Amino acid sequence: MSQSRTLMWTEAREAGQVVRRQVEANAGMMRDLGVRLRAYKPRLVLTCARGSSDHAAGFAKYAIETRLGVLVASHAPSISSIFRTPLRDLDGAVFLVISQSGKSPDLLTSIAFAKQAGAFVVAMINDANSPAAQAADVFIPLHAGPELAVAATKSYIASLSAIVHLVAEWREDHDLLGALVKAGDQIQTAFDLDWSNVGDALLDAKSLFVIGRGLTFGIAHEMALKLKETSALHAEAFSAAEVRHGPMAIVEAGFPVMMIAPMDEAAASFPALSEEFSARHAKVFASGGPFPGAVSLPTLAGIHPLLSPLCQVSSFYACAEALARARGRNPDSPPWLNKVTETQ
Repeated sequence: MSQSRTLMWTEAREAGQVVRRQVEANAGMMRDLGVRLRAYKPRLVLTCARGSSDHAAGFAKYAIETRLGVLVASHAPSISSIFRTPLRDLDGAVFLVISQSGKSPDLLTSIAFAKQAGAFVVAMINDANSPAAQAADVFIPLHAGPELAVAATKSYIASLSAIVHLVAEWREDHDLLGALVKAGDQIQTAFDLDWSNVGDALLDAKSLFVIGRGLTFGIAHEMALKLKETSALHAEAFSAAEVRHGPMAIVEAGFPVMMIAPMDEAAASFPALSEEFSARHAKVFASGGPFPGAVSLPTLAGIHPLLSPLCQVSSFYACAEALARARGRNPDSPPWLNKVTETQ
């Protein structure tokens, strides 16, 4: 897989620099927001997002619930935009909007309904001039800069780092804040790790599973989406806790599986699952191992559990870009897709 400089490669490689810039630029704003949230004492966080941003919201669910004990639920934008169902009793709730463009009509309608219901709206948006950024009570800029490739990379990682920053300030976690300062360099290092063995195995593949759990569940969904977008691979994401149900029935000899283990207690279920996949003669590749029967993907060690997923997805983006080119596809401009999707 020879390296050329596609937009996707260039933008994904910028993610570490983006995170360094974001953490520094947003420090005062995040500190103030942390003070405000501790005083506000939210009883609920409702996330509102689509596509890659919704996968970031999935990460936010586990980050907020495990570190802060605040329930996180997902608001389906169509409830507001299509069904026009009013939201009620959101006093004491945070409405967390995550978006690259901040322009999609369904997100804007959802924000309006949430504010009418009394929610405190926080928006993590890459475009500072977007309607969603203007409508929020608090706007958190992602600082990813222009992103031209259709497949979002640096803006996705920027969303994750903004979520981590929010959690760190909200709970006054000085260890996490210190780790976040180093995250940009670690993400950049992770991008250069060699995951080509999984890419080589997927050259002629038609489908695969991507397995995560907890903090890496949303990451697994993001990886599956990128493989669909850039390589036309039918990739499905599952939780390590759920894949043993119906999905396991289609795993047979040679079936590819990527396992993205978190660096916390949720990793405990991965060794037995890897052994089960291997017993079916699946091709198993794992980040966060080693696990029985799996080919280990290089993964940075000693990273804070909330930041390790950012490094894992950085390594994956380099692999996904090379795989798309090796399969004869242009990762910058997949067929039938647009950079900004405006959903009603």
